[in-house]
Amino acid sequence: MSQKTFILVGFGAIGQAILEGLGARQDIRVSHVVVRPERVRDVQALVNTLTAHPIEVCAAVPREATLVLECAAHGALKEHIMPALKRGQVCAILSIGALSEQGLIEDLQEAASVGSTQLHLLSGAVGGMDALAAAKLAGLHTVRYTSRKPPLGWQGTVAEEQVCLNTLTTATVILQDTARQAAKLYPKNANVAATISLAGLGLDQTQVCLMADPNVTQNVHEIFAEGDFGEMHITMKGKPLAKNPKTSALTVLSALRFLNNQVANVCI
Repeated sequence: MSQKTFILVGFGAIGQAILEGLGARQDIRVSHVVVRPERVRDVQALVNTLTAHPIEVCAAVPREATLVLECAAHGALKEHIMPALKRGQVCAILSIGALSEQGLIEDLQEAASVGSTQLHLLSGAVGGMDALAAAKLAGLHTVRYTSRKPPLGWQGTVAEEQVCLNTLTTATVILQDTARQAAKLYPKNANVAATISLAGLGLDQTQVCLMADPNVTQNVHEIFAEGDFGEMHITMKGKPLAKNPKTSALTVLSALRFLNNQVANVCI
């Protein structure tokens, strides 16, 4: 299969890990990295130290691009992904939590329709989304998601207004509500809940429980789904990304899997 290039939107810890994960592969590689204008020079210098491939750092997605992968802040969906979809460029995103904003998923869908292209929602830090989306076709009755993190994993969130995270000795519920409300109150922790919701019953019908648990040392994701297909129970304990403990290493691997499938002869 011939070489395929793609545009990387964002170059924080995830973007850098994606670039490093590709290594010296020739079949798929980054041609451009898109960042904020004030970061272009510094990121170009960093990119040059990480790879021997020529990569141009710029402030906008080139019009000639055919594939765009987003791993930036939520605002990138409106600034970069929506225009790219309207131009007919295939896009894949990791900032799924942003789709909890009312009307945004519909706007992106309309943009993809205008451009006659596709938007891929990557599974990121959680697994089983293929099974959940398949089960939805037969009819889902219930989808519940429980997130357990060490108490300090909730620092900098509204959880600090409810409990003293430094002194917790037992697992404590900090939110029990819909996925949309979870994303609204905990936007930096919204990606997994939003992903499960979009694969299953939607943001307003997916039940979410967020817990601060001093008995765990990793982020624990528990999914229960029940419907005409039967029942599904999934528990995942994700190891963090080395350069960013708040991000799951599986998030990067899900992006690399998507990229690999763009050039593989057999895909799964």
